[in-house]
Amino acid sequence: MDDATRTELEAAAFRALVHHLMVKRPEVQNIDLMNLGGFCRNCLSRWYQEAAAERGIAMTKDEAREIVYGMPYATWVAQNQTEADADKQAAFRQAFAENVGKPD
Repeated sequence: MDDATRTELEAAAFRALVHHLMVKRPEVQNIDLMNLGGFCRNCLSRWYQEAAAERGIAMTKDEAREIVYGMPYATWVAQNQTEADADKQAAFRQAFAENVGKPD
């Protein structure tokens, strides 16, 4: 497979993942994604922003999040985010530290 085709397929898979999380499963909480998978929608948006920066494209965190969430982050949170219990929050702190680094 040539590099251009591989890149096209990877981009299509990324778009399918984002669509799945935005449209088909918006009820899946970021905390659950992080606790189980070690990443969440915010990670995807950070990776997108980092890829843009590597190519000399200026992109804010909010711009990257809007690409991944399909709307402003605050709007998505208001529409979809639920309160996490203490156990989920503790698991998140551990998963975040292991997969991303120390939380801000």
